[in-house]
Amino acid sequence: MSNAPVPHPAVHLRVPTDEDALTWHRVFDDPEVMKFFGGRTAEFSVYEELTARQRRHDAELGYCLWTVTDQEDSVLGFTGAQPWPHTTYGPVGEIEIGWRLARAAWGRGYATAAARTALERVRAAGVREVVAMVDSRNARSAAVAERLGMRRAETYTTPRAGQVGWCFRLEL
Repeated sequence: MSNAPVPHPAVHLRVPTDEDALTWHRVFDDPEVMKFFGGRTAEFSVYEELTARQRRHDAELGYCLWTVTDQEDSVLGFTGAQPWPHTTYGPVGEIEIGWRLARAAWGRGYATAAARTALERVRAAGVREVVAMVDSRNARSAAVAERLGMRRAETYTTPRAGQVGWCFRLEL
């Protein structure tokens, strides 16, 4: 049995394009992917607004939720950081790192590899601490946060009935 570290898959991050709105809509059109985000797929217009907002974040802040692609330039989903988007619950005023990948990309190390690259970029942009809000039932996302070296800090009740969010923190 080898103790050699498992290599991380090659990923690339880029600022989302207009075309990515349609791609994100398509790759996230999966009840399993959306299970911890209300369980329903979002309308295309949600992704149009989201990708436009991320382009603004990148231009104004130097970071955003970037489109994640593999070596063949196939879109796998997104990862990156943005100001926490809610004002009534959660880590208001904090910078949140997050990730969402197509189900076909799960379990292959892409989320961790992409999030590590995102953390490097966010650190380079001058951010000193990030949070990750993870649904308490989402063991896969909690494992990614832990692999990134994040520590579970607070617990929040979300506006969705019965949903509890764990807030992980990491000093950069």
